[in-house]
Amino acid sequence: MIRWREGVAGQVRRSWAGVVELDVDTGEGVLPALAYVDLVGRPEPGDRVLLNTTAYHLGLGTGGFALVVAVPDRLPADPDGPGHLVKARYTPLQTTVLGIDEPDSPAHDLLADADDLAGMPVVVADLHSALPAVLAGLYDAAPEASVAYVMTDGAALPLALSRTVAGLARAGWLPAGTVTVGQSFGGDLEAATVHTGLLAARLVLGADVAVVTQGPGNLGTGTRWGFTGVAVGEVVNAVAALGGRAVGALRLSQADQRVRHQVVSHHSLTAYGRVALAAADLAVPDLPGDFGDQVRALVEPLRDRHRLVRTPVHGLETALARSPVALSSMGRGPEQDGAYFVGCAAAGRHAARLLLG
Repeated sequence: MIRWREGVAGQVRRSWAGVVELDVDTGEGVLPALAYVDLVGRPEPGDRVLLNTTAYHLGLGTGGFALVVAVPDRLPADPDGPGHLVKARYTPLQTTVLGIDEPDSPAHDLLADADDLAGMPVVVADLHSALPAVLAGLYDAAPEASVAYVMTDGAALPLALSRTVAGLARAGWLPAGTVTVGQSFGGDLEAATVHTGLLAARLVLGADVAVVTQGPGNLGTGTRWGFTGVAVGEVVNAVAALGGRAVGALRLSQADQRVRHQVVSHHSLTAYGRVALAAADLAVPDLPGDFGDQVRALVEPLRDRHRLVRTPVHGLETALARSPVALSSMGRGPEQDGAYFVGCAAAGRHAARLLLG
């Protein structure tokens, strides 16, 4: 199940918050590797390192790196902080964090009986690449909004893998902070479930708006149900249970070669049409021409369950151009597949409309 290799750390390619990307010489060749410094320490050139090369061997897109499992001759110091919430449970790299909702947390009493988001808009999207586009649309209308990002555990578990989040945080586009929920870890706050993660975003971080997506590196199988992003429907249910206002971003495409993702992805139709049992506002971008007509026709059956909100798109391309991080989804940017990014930005614009009343 795991391809193990031992190697010697070489040149550091780049680094960002919590991650070092480096070359490792295994004797069979030099591999690109990632080290999560909070887990394994910071490898230095010449260090002996133990690698998991499974994802590299499979040639995965986002996750196509060897992963440093240990620097055995220079182990990191033992953690000395509080916390007994175990994430990546029962794996060899399970890690203990302080959960915002656990008894040792200073916010435990605040969250113990909390169950009300007080109408907070929560934008949900099925791909991590939606995050900066949603924020671009939101900030275009509500530049002073305090936004929190809540990362679910459908894809990457370490938030540190996301250069997008690191760049957004540096630019001040996530002013309230980040929350990692379920098995994901590495946010400003850790929470056991989506529910407590949302409540923490509102009550602890003081967010006006939350954006919820899975991390980078989603899993899809080419089947209706076998995609980790289908869980956005469950997030809609959680938002409704807590008295929030879910805003659904539609996954649109003018460029995807796969028929099931053209115009409106079947994943959006499944997540909102079958999984989400509670109502959400679905931001339907008011796109012109035949493509816009096709989008509206495909989502019309969702009106039985959700509020379809026809959302103006004027100015959204300009707003997207102001993103402090590169916009890319499935290897395509706004020039190749503008409908995807405009659709996500429309959800952000509608959330801002709710916020501003």
